[in-house]
This record gives sequence, C-alpha cells and structure tokens, in this order.
Amino acid sequence: MIDPLAPTPIYVQLADVIAKRIETGELAPRRPIPSESTLQQEYGVARGTVRAAVRLLRERGLVMTVPQRGTYVSDK
Repeated sequence: MIDPLAPTPIYVQLADVIAKRIETGELAPRRPIPSESTLQQEYGVARGTVRAAVRLLRERGLVMTVPQRGTYVSDK
C-alpha cells in the first residue's frame, strides 16, 4: 500500500490509493471522503501528507472541497 522507501513521494502514493477507492466505487460520487484524522490513522501518515494528497486529488478533478463542510468525491 504505502511504501515509505519507494521513490514515489508518500503523498502521491496516498492520493493514488484514494483515487483507486474512488474508481472502484468504494468512495461514491457526492459522498465525503474520510476525514484527515481518519486517513492519518488508517495509513499511518502525517496530517501534512494527507493535505498534500487531497490537494493532488483536487488538481486531478477527483474531489472537491466545500469550505466548512468537507471534501467530497466529484461527479464522474
């Protein structure tokens, strides 16, 4: 899953894992993704890593963040 020794940055690996969960339908469109703290605990990464991964997912158009509401899977 997440390999801290891999040449790929951890935040990119995490973004890829979440993207895969979106592609498989585990995380459905218009539904929230897990919270930062949940992702931290689930994958054993720092909060900054989670934030960087979510930013990358936003850039890829896979999620959208609604201020004071959370981050949601974008419509396909």
